[in-house]
Amino acid sequence: MRASLAPGVWFLRAFSRDSWFRGFVLLLTFFIYTCYHMSRKPISVVKSRLHQNCSALISPINDTHSLNDTTWCNWAPFDQNNYKELLGAVDDAFLVAYAIGMFISGIFGERLPLRYYLSTGMLLSGLFTALFGLGYFWNIHVLWYFVLIQICNGLVQTTGWPSVVTCVGNWFGKGKRGLIMGVWNSHTSVGNILGSLIAGIWVNGHWGLSFVVPGIIMAAMGVVTFLFLIEYPEDVDCTPPQHHGGPEENQDNPEDPENGPYSNRESSPDTATRCSKEPSAQPAAISFLGALQIPGVIEFSLCLLFAKLVSYTFLYWLPLYIFNVAHFDAKEAGDLSTLFDVGGIIGGILAGLISDYTNGRATTCCIMLILAAPMMFLYNNFGQNGITSSIVMLIICGALVNGPYALITTAVSADLGTHKSLKGNAKALSTVTAIIDGTGSIGAALGPLLAGLISPTGWNNVFYMLISADVLACLLLCRLVYKEILAWKSSMSRNRGYKEI
Repeated sequence: MRASLAPGVWFLRAFSRDSWFRGFVLLLTFFIYTCYHMSRKPISVVKSRLHQNCSALISPINDTHSLNDTTWCNWAPFDQNNYKELLGAVDDAFLVAYAIGMFISGIFGERLPLRYYLSTGMLLSGLFTALFGLGYFWNIHVLWYFVLIQICNGLVQTTGWPSVVTCVGNWFGKGKRGLIMGVWNSHTSVGNILGSLIAGIWVNGHWGLSFVVPGIIMAAMGVVTFLFLIEYPEDVDCTPPQHHGGPEENQDNPEDPENGPYSNRESSPDTATRCSKEPSAQPAAISFLGALQIPGVIEFSLCLLFAKLVSYTFLYWLPLYIFNVAHFDAKEAGDLSTLFDVGGIIGGILAGLISDYTNGRATTCCIMLILAAPMMFLYNNFGQNGITSSIVMLIICGALVNGPYALITTAVSADLGTHKSLKGNAKALSTVTAIIDGTGSIGAALGPLLAGLISPTGWNNVFYMLISADVLACLLLCRLVYKEILAWKSSMSRNRGYKEI
């Protein structure tokens, strides 16, 4: 008779299988949201092509424009003197629609199968991204066409973030969540880099392909998502993670030694297995007002509003800033702007690693925001003095600006969506993520709009606006930082007490 497997051997087999599926889901959702950001980036690269100084270019032989016309190479309606305001309107059409749709998207995301919801959104987003580029081949020169396409694209792109964060939250518990999601959240920067490089290939020629190609890639990834996405560990007989508390769990009762900021409690495999086996009623989806009552949601949401204002202003206007101030051509400006996203990858990973080690999400964000303000001032005043200084400052600015943004939209959202006040109801994750990112998207819409309105008065004023927003983001976290400091002091006092005993 064959002997049964020892518990240790069974655990290793189960652990290996669970880890494989977790890695697969993490990688798939990484590629999914890389495509989302890749499809958003081309407009920032193509801006400098839609309006440029045509006097330095050679006019075609059969051209009918006068010799004094310096706008013959521009794309109407962006050939007017108010082109910055028009480009800002195109940006804002997407971002305002995205901000409004995000508050609704999380509610749908909790009630619909994520695989269908996500794949449908990707197919539609690929379509609208390609339609924007087809405006070049169809010779469309009316503003309403580009604005309408951007509105539609902004709405369908809201399917992405709540869905992928919910899916990852379903597979990963709180332990090491900051580091895992810090690495995983580099998809935003990788997508921006890919979008810039792809758009740069055709920006000086048939710029419509800068949108059509990312749109095709996005739609193809939507098909892959429909075929392979696994929403819950239970769907493939894997062990679900144990969610225990959010970012304020350790601060609610600092006298509890189990809740100190340096506690590393993990659920045992037996407990996890037992929980996955026991039948339980499906928890009800949380309401919008119920999600707002979770401790920390409002503070982090408002902080993200200003942090995302800064990040998205760089996302949409940095190539044009480099084009105008450093006098690179459109492709070179787009390529150089990717260094900001390289810094964003580094910043996201560092923010996750530090916040995991210290158990201080708010403090990590606050310190990075404090350092970002003087760095933006230095980049604006000295960043264009040489290519080396420009590269170094862009990477540092990207790390400090995108680090807090990445941490709040990933690990913090997942922590709050599985907060202990929810008593194990992880159905709130999609709604909480949508509230936090939706509020942040209001800032994402305001930033490029304000940049378009302020930039005609000088780029210095744009950077003063960004620095002010950065300081406000920092101030909004003061209460949470104070609670984290109290928890650390309490933990240190207990540790000293144990040593004396």
